[in-house]
Amino acid sequence: MVTPLPIVVQGRGLIVRGGGGRYSEGRCFSPREILVSVPTVLLPVFVQIGLTFALLVWTTWSRTRALRNRDVSFKDIALREPNWPTRTTQLGSCFSNQFELPLLFYVLIALALPLRHADLFIVSMSWVFVVTRFVHAGIFVTSNNVGQHGQAWFAGVLVLFAMWVYFVLKILL
Repeated sequence: MVTPLPIVVQGRGLIVRGGGGRYSEGRCFSPREILVSVPTVLLPVFVQIGLTFALLVWTTWSRTRALRNRDVSFKDIALREPNWPTRTTQLGSCFSNQFELPLLFYVLIALALPLRHADLFIVSMSWVFVVTRFVHAGIFVTSNNVGQHGQAWFAGVLVLFAMWVYFVLKILL
């Protein structure tokens, strides 16, 4: 077995696992590993957060409009009663969904980055996960076809599960 030569990678924001690099811990860099930068790892997270803020603004706008148009009064919703108009409830539910499954995504990335296990697989699957979240949200706020948005949600679950299994195996093995 040939031991690969240590590679020193100089560059800002690179996750380096090669010997001599800032984060190498004395390990040798495998030629099969592809380095990814911190911004590359975080970009899907930022996009997911952007979706969450967009839904927050849309939900707030819809709720404000419902109150101004007197479709609902403050006393009808003061204790979180589900008295909002259907469209406003739909948007609010979609917004709330962004704090369920994506939480496991955020935790995974928050662990993978400092432990230097955020590689090309994690980044690629992060993008797939974020795409499933956009598809889920898009269906949720348009047709709200439960079967379709359920499929999009489940696709996201499978992707996230695969990411966690991969991460755990890299840590343990």
